[in-house]
Amino acid sequence: MTEPDDPDEGFELVLDPKVQESIGRSLKAHYDDIVNAPVPDKFLMLLAQLEDTEQRAAGASRDESR
Repeated sequence: MTEPDDPDEGFELVLDPKVQESIGRSLKAHYDDIVNAPVPDKFLMLLAQLEDTEQRAAGASRDESR
């Protein structure tokens, strides 16, 4: 009989449901904080620049097709 290459092969780790619930609540709280955080001004400026560039490019391609 040969030993499996992976000593954990065939074993499944299962967390206690209370531990899973605690981890889930903690992750959700952190996620909610991030989602509800204001967008930094630097990102807003970059998004505005990108939008301007895309609009100019779209306008230029429309002008070229005429």
